[in-house]
Amino acid sequence: MKRFARFLSLLVATASVLVAATAPTSAKPNIIFILADDYGIGEVGCYGSDNYKTPNIDALARSGTRYTHGYTISLCGPSRAQILTGRYGFRTGGSNQDAVGEISPAKETLIPSVLKPAGYVTTMIGKWSQFSRQPSDFGFDDYLRYAGSGAYWNTQERVKTYVVNGETRPLRDKEYMPDLMHRHLIDFITKHRDRPFYAHYSLSHTHGEILPTPDSAPDSKDHYTDNVVYMDKLVGKLMAELDRLQLREKTLVIFFGDNGTTGGRADRATIGGRRLAGAKGSMLDGGGRVPMIVSWPGVNPAGRVSADLVDSSDFLPTFAALAGAKLPANTVIDGRSFAAQVRGEKGEPRPWVFHQLARNWYVREAGWKLNQAGELFDMSDAPFAERLVAADTKDVAAVAARKRLQAALDQLNPAGGIPDTGDESGRHASNVDKKAKKKKQP
Repeated sequence: MKRFARFLSLLVATASVLVAATAPTSAKPNIIFILADDYGIGEVGCYGSDNYKTPNIDALARSGTRYTHGYTISLCGPSRAQILTGRYGFRTGGSNQDAVGEISPAKETLIPSVLKPAGYVTTMIGKWSQFSRQPSDFGFDDYLRYAGSGAYWNTQERVKTYVVNGETRPLRDKEYMPDLMHRHLIDFITKHRDRPFYAHYSLSHTHGEILPTPDSAPDSKDHYTDNVVYMDKLVGKLMAELDRLQLREKTLVIFFGDNGTTGGRADRATIGGRRLAGAKGSMLDGGGRVPMIVSWPGVNPAGRVSADLVDSSDFLPTFAALAGAKLPANTVIDGRSFAAQVRGEKGEPRPWVFHQLARNWYVREAGWKLNQAGELFDMSDAPFAERLVAADTKDVAAVAARKRLQAALDQLNPAGGIPDTGDESGRHASNVDKKAKKKKQP
């Protein structure tokens, strides 16, 4: 009897140790969402890039899951609105660059306001230019933001100053904005290391204007590659800091692109010698298929590659599920949680993703795509090519795909949502006007 009692006592003690050892990973994770600007899959080493090396981003992928079918909107404003609201543009009105500025906290609930009741402290660091007001108006506890896109040095007119929690500060000579952002993030993490936090880390890289980095050689002829290398270096420095603070296994890190490569660099962003179909602003696959890496050591399986479809509306419900937070009441959330996949389970992957830019949209599943004009595309060679299927095809697979995708569009009914009143390109009206004036010049 005494021997059994000792065995039982040992068993209970062992169980307690195991529970204690697994407690950090089963608790609410810290969440760091790294959002690269104008950065497509053809510029990431682990996606097979021919011309760019990204050892730190690749290491992040090896530590977790690399998604091959992560999608967002092909322009930054609508993309960021979808990420932060979990809702499609025809519901929020944020279907073009200018319209995103009309989104208000009275009408839309963003990720920080969802996570805050669950005990999270939140920060927004970097680009915020498409949204109106300040990040604090939308629920962020802390922020560092700059004007416009592609902020690097104070030699840029729009980057003379930046704002930290309502205080306008000068960007001094030889201060590099990405380094300031990194230090602000590390200070925030260090200060709040004992409670769950969410960091929306919106990078300057690799949006133009492309300028030399602090590491660029004086005679460098390729400042864009310098920028990719520096961004990769910052990702590595962040991971090292999480290790130093003993937070790595308590932290979910996601690396994501806000849209595909810009058109001017798309020819060089090849994979296996092939150019992707489409680029930033395009309704082709290269416009919206972006790098997506998920890493949470001890919880998310390492070295995994997933072909599950994910679109950028899925982040809000996923973060809410992992945090034990409630979704906004009386609100249609288009995103589907992939929290189960983050934990290494099969989950219920979504059957299709939806993409709307201005008055154009499509719904896409693994092998097929159907757009607002009723055009069906065979996507078996995507992201390199898309083959238009004849409207009168008798191919059984194509006919079935059209039926499935049309049913999805009928269910969504984007034409019945908030109408887009901007230019068909979805770009800022000021940029459209500039291009029109250039065309008129002799």
